[in-house]
Amino acid sequence: MRIVSGIAKGRKIIPPQIEDVRPTKDRVREAVFNSLTSFDLIEGRHFFDLFAGSGALGLEALSRGAKRATFVDHQKACIDVICENIATLDFRDIAEVKHCDYLQIVESIGEHDVALLDPPYTFLDWDGLLESLPAEAVVIESEREILLPEPWTSIKAKKYGSTFVVIAKRTRTIP
Repeated sequence: MRIVSGIAKGRKIIPPQIEDVRPTKDRVREAVFNSLTSFDLIEGRHFFDLFAGSGALGLEALSRGAKRATFVDHQKACIDVICENIATLDFRDIAEVKHCDYLQIVESIGEHDVALLDPPYTFLDWDGLLESLPAEAVVIESEREILLPEPWTSIKAKKYGSTFVVIAKRTRTIP
C-alpha cells in the first residue's frame, strides 16, 4: 500500500495483520480523494477516520492538505500500525490517535469536519452512526449500498468491484 497523491505520494504504509481489517485499495482511495478535492472537502479540514485500521484514508487526507486527522480504532494492533505509519510519514504534528470505540469520539466532530467511515462489513448501525454525526461530509465504504438517513444527501456514489463508496453532505445543521 502506498499514499496515492500529495506531499507523501508514493510513500509506503503498512496494513495491520488482522483478519477483519481490509485496507482500502489504492485505486479506490485515489478516486475518493480526487472526488473530495473536486468538492473542496480536503484543504484545511479536520478528518476523523473512525474505523481507521491502517489509517490509509486519514493519511491520504493529510498528504493532500487536510489540516488535521484523528484516527480511531478499538483494536490495539491497528493503533500500533497507525502510529507507525504516522511516524513513517512524519505526520505526528497533525495527527491524533484514539484507542477507543467510534461512539466515544463522535461528539468531538465539528460541523466543518469530514468523517471517514470504513467499518467492518459486519457493521449494522449505519442509521445510528449517521444520525449522531455532526460532520459536514462523510465518506462511506461498504460492501452494500447504504440508505442515507436525514439529513444526509449523496453527492457521489460509485461501486468499485465489490465495494460501494458514497460521499454525502449534511443538508442541514444539527440543532
